[in-house]
Amino acid sequence: MTDHDVAFDRRMLEALICPRSQTTLEYDAERQELISKAANLAYPIRNGIPVMLVDEARILD
Repeated sequence: MTDHDVAFDRRMLEALICPRSQTTLEYDAERQELISKAANLAYPIRNGIPVMLVDEARILD
């Protein structure tokens, strides 16, 4: 099973905020990530579940 096999529920975006910046997130369907432009981080979505840990986030280019 890959990360793309389980769909991310976009309604979760209404409840989730970036743990570092406390701002809203954008959903990147292609990369399966939640983007925080304010914190310059991308949080991965694994098996349809957002991993909202700063240590697991990717720094944006």
